[in-house]
Amino acid sequence: MASLPDPAKAKSLVDARCQAHHAAQLATAAGISFLPKQADDSHTNLEWLPDLGGLASRVVLSKAPFRVAVRIATLELCLLDEQNAIAGSLPLNKRTIADAEAWLRERVSERGAPSEQFTLAKHYQIPHHEVDDGRAFDVSDAGAFRELAAWFDVGARSLKHVRRSNDGAEVRCWPHHFDIATLITVAPGKTVGAGLEPGDVYYHEPYFYVNAYPSPPASAATVRLGGDGIWHTDEWFGAVLPASRVRSGKVEAQIGEFLASAVATCRGLLST
Repeated sequence: MASLPDPAKAKSLVDARCQAHHAAQLATAAGISFLPKQADDSHTNLEWLPDLGGLASRVVLSKAPFRVAVRIATLELCLLDEQNAIAGSLPLNKRTIADAEAWLRERVSERGAPSEQFTLAKHYQIPHHEVDDGRAFDVSDAGAFRELAAWFDVGARSLKHVRRSNDGAEVRCWPHHFDIATLITVAPGKTVGAGLEPGDVYYHEPYFYVNAYPSPPASAATVRLGGDGIWHTDEWFGAVLPASRVRSGKVEAQIGEFLASAVATCRGLLST
């Protein structure tokens, strides 16, 4: 198990998060390049592997099946076999996206996949970072990457508990927004989403969120949330727990309390 994150450092992870978001697209490229396209984009999503401490694509069924993964704490690109053993790795520090692409083309070819089919082209945009302009990845702030990995790890564990308790969908990381989440079907056309967003334009730090579809009225923001959660009402409506509000001695317990309270609240709002 990874070390628990330090909430006091949560607001210092912006650059590490942006670099990791771009690095994760290398893993997503395996799904875009080699897996059948799914209407819900699930061929592009990633799985958090706690033993690796990284995000991995789904298995590509070539002559020698493989997955592409990125270990977050060290920003290391990995080629895994179908048992998740590391078949090859490339530290991304001081290397460019083009370097990583060239390395991956060789590795997937060795596994029997058509390297000419491998592409980094994607049908969505992610926030810009200089690595997309050819700058090398920079992992000199190693502590920030370890903290980011710790948030993903505790997030994945907490969300798997939510999934088990609510018969939710598998917990996956979606490469567009870089959040890791599960979706709970409450009734036909009514769902509750619960996830961890490592940071975005709304919060420059990791935060847990729970939202409902259809979205409840803004008046629902008067409902008190457990775990020191708050309601977000700017452009979208949902319950949130910013990482900086989490108490160091109660990280897992407070996250669990927030998620349980917010999911129950959103389920209740959908039933009224």
